[in-house]
Amino acid sequence: MKSLDRLQRALRRLPGVGPRQAERFAAYLLRAPQGEVEEFVGAVLDMKKDVKLCRICHAYSESEICQICADPDRDRTAICVVEDPQDIESIEKTGAFKGLYHVLHGAISPMEGRGAEQVKVKELLERVQNARPAVREVILATDPDAEGETTALYLADLLHGLVERVSRIGYGVPLGGDIDYIDELTLGYSLKGRTKI
Repeated sequence: MKSLDRLQRALRRLPGVGPRQAERFAAYLLRAPQGEVEEFVGAVLDMKKDVKLCRICHAYSESEICQICADPDRDRTAICVVEDPQDIESIEKTGAFKGLYHVLHGAISPMEGRGAEQVKVKELLERVQNARPAVREVILATDPDAEGETTALYLADLLHGLVERVSRIGYGVPLGGDIDYIDELTLGYSLKGRTKI
């Protein structure tokens, strides 16, 4: 059946969806009432039409400026740089950061042919240079993988001299973790990133 195969191929393009899961999703949609399928398709089409990028931080927003950038109670002297818009939600859930964000939409990855021009580095630099009040700290919250580290080092180099402080999120031993079960790389990073108490 061509239409079912086409749907399964489309579903497999979603992150984390393999062949079996695509088959299950397609079978569910095939059995679902027409109204439910139309609601699903309508929600996807509305999202594509209504959701855009915030013109300041480049997070997803249904208005020109997202809720965080529009909030007058946020600390405008601190910017947390993340790779993807969904990273903001994870940080916001902690309640530990009250500043603004900047979304790069990826990380520098020479192996994949993605340089600084393909992510929103230029926009970050312009934003920091033109900020009023001045940005005092930029927190680099890129992923702790090779691409994230490359991006963080590159940004740190560009930002030194533009802001008082460039910092990197801490990573390493999780709360409640048992040191003898933690891998060497994670433990090494946690020792390098130790804080004074």
